[in-house]
Amino acid sequence: MEHQHTIHQRPESNGLAIAALVLGIIGVVLNFIIIIPYFLSILAIIFGSVGLKKTYGRGMAIAGIILGSVGLLMKICFWILIFMLGSMSDY
Repeated sequence: MEHQHTIHQRPESNGLAIAALVLGIIGVVLNFIIIIPYFLSILAIIFGSVGLKKTYGRGMAIAGIILGSVGLLMKICFWILIFMLGSMSDY
């Protein structure tokens, strides 16, 4: 009687790329909260950059970098708009 052993390999995943994508999405969605999007966007860019070093999951890493950059750009534009509107006061 022969016993057959089946080895199941887990598909490779890139946890940092997934984290970058999730943090980038949350950073863009929660952009009108005061401090949180800065941290989320910066972490998305960092995790995406590190996640690019792996051969799999590169699309998610690139998307995380792009979303993190968009989140930071939206926050910078938000503050520029606030300062411009604040300087247009009528006395």
